[in-house]
Amino acid sequence: MLTLSDQEFSQFQTWLYNVAGIHMSVAKKPLICGRLAKRLQEFQLASYGEYFSLLQSGRAPGEAQIAIDLLTTNETHFFREPKHFDFLRARVLAEHPRGRTFRVWSAACSSGEEVYTIAMVLHSVLGDAPWDVTGSDLSTRVLERAQRGQYPMQRAEEIPREYLQEYCLKGVGAQDGTLLIDRKLRARTRFAQVNLKLAPPALGEFDVIFLRNVMIYFDLPMKQSVVARLAGLLKPGGWLFIGHSENLQGVSSELEGIAPAIYRKP
Repeated sequence: MLTLSDQEFSQFQTWLYNVAGIHMSVAKKPLICGRLAKRLQEFQLASYGEYFSLLQSGRAPGEAQIAIDLLTTNETHFFREPKHFDFLRARVLAEHPRGRTFRVWSAACSSGEEVYTIAMVLHSVLGDAPWDVTGSDLSTRVLERAQRGQYPMQRAEEIPREYLQEYCLKGVGAQDGTLLIDRKLRARTRFAQVNLKLAPPALGEFDVIFLRNVMIYFDLPMKQSVVARLAGLLKPGGWLFIGHSENLQGVSSELEGIAPAIYRKP
């Protein structure tokens, strides 16, 4: 296997930070080697430096997005950090005025499990009342999976039985071994590619934004700018959920801490 020199690693590290605001520590050097190795083979290149030059040259349209997809970490589960969904159901939705559209944004949604978890909770409480969920990610590869709403059957173990029976369809025939999120939920969701480093597209305002387990990849200035932009898209009284290993100390004074990893806009 080809080796990645310190200089080459530094090139990819700087490139990814400039493109997406993601900081990759030196410990991620083997990750870059492993995930990009097949791209070097694809283009019959002799070094990672040659592949970096290819990315910079623009001679391979779409290759930059492929590299981003490969280098970004996309790990998620249904009902991950379940206390957040208990809080959403018991506190946030309980306070929401009936009849007014309830809107949620799952930023950095990966392959969509968080989006559909939110949708299950919203439908179980609000039913046919107006609500919608937007999911976004930097990676087009995971967004394609999210839009399909189809997952390995093993994921069923993560979903409470009552939700599984109500909102998931068991695959048969060629789809055996998979589950499909019910159309009534998929009809209330939409997905968009969003780079959190940049000003977001016109998504509208939200009652709740989930930004969980994302800021661990950002340095402090990036955290501050991302949270400031997202706070601007929260309605007054809106909620921001972050990962349990994250906090907004030194990041934002605009949002008030309410519960572990849960903040509210005054």
